[in-house]
Amino acid sequence: MIYLASQSPRRCELLAQIHVDFQQISVDVDETPLLYEAPAHYVSRLALTKARCGYAQSQAVYPVLGADTSVICDGVIFGKPCDDADAKRMLQQLAGKTHEVMTGIAVVSALGEQVLVNYNQVTFRPLSELEIDCYIATGEPTDKAGAYAVQGLASIFITQIMGSYSGIMGLPLHETAVLLQQARVPLWITKTFK
Repeated sequence: MIYLASQSPRRCELLAQIHVDFQQISVDVDETPLLYEAPAHYVSRLALTKARCGYAQSQAVYPVLGADTSVICDGVIFGKPCDDADAKRMLQQLAGKTHEVMTGIAVVSALGEQVLVNYNQVTFRPLSELEIDCYIATGEPTDKAGAYAVQGLASIFITQIMGSYSGIMGLPLHETAVLLQQARVPLWITKTFK
């Protein structure tokens, strides 16, 4: 059993996919990047902050998993858009380019704190203004880093992915499994063959 310091339905789906028993908890963390903060530091700092907050809130009953995903285009961190105009700006900048998607994950438990960062590259085809406007009108970009969901309607914009599909969705399962095993959380492999 673990606590997931996230309200993301995608992270819930991914944890359930590898049969991790979890309970969601809500944490309130300021996600403003620090001045001149490198993207990898940003996502790892936020993931660890979320996990630490969740661990304090849960009174250290179970390990806590925190995660943060950001899109990086031309060295600029794209978080969640604040409105439709911001989503449009992001999508216009992503169109016809390759960008990075980084997800930091952290586990805080009685055994300590562990953090990893997952790195991926995603290439978008060129997008017309009409395509961008129609996509924004669906509402899907609203709460997504970089204003798109790889597993959603924006999948038709993507020509190439290099890296972890689950990492781009928001929870890289390989790295998550590594950290959970370090915290002695049983995974489906150990559950199946006990």
